[in-house]
Amino acid sequence: MSEFALIQEMLKLKKWAVVGATDNSEKFGFKIYKSLKKAGYEVYPVNPGLTEVMGDKCYSSLTDLPVVPDAVDFVISSKIGEKIVAECAVLGIKNVWLQPGANGDNVVKAAQQAELNVVHQSCVMVEIRKMAE
Repeated sequence: MSEFALIQEMLKLKKWAVVGATDNSEKFGFKIYKSLKKAGYEVYPVNPGLTEVMGDKCYSSLTDLPVVPDAVDFVISSKIGEKIVAECAVLGIKNVWLQPGANGDNVVKAAQQAELNVVHQSCVMVEIRKMAE
């Protein structure tokens, strides 16, 4: 499947987790979380250093979420991305979106080896905006 087709399919999914979500409105972890929520997605923030993001309970890991998300957006260093890819694989999460900066070759390769659907050349905020046009 082409990256374009994969983006279209992934944006149809309604339950998302944002790993690296933050309460700092200057950072992409905040902007992406807010953008997904505003677009009508059910979104769960994941960040072990926070208790809430935008008034929503923040979870320390994907394993702690009350639901298994359809897709996971990565807004983290590629140094820890492989660990999160492995967690996705264990939980049966098949769709991962690696934001610019989180899309290191090591993480892309780990996602592909785990046979996950991986978007790694686009920003989810840009794609959501295109959808709304």
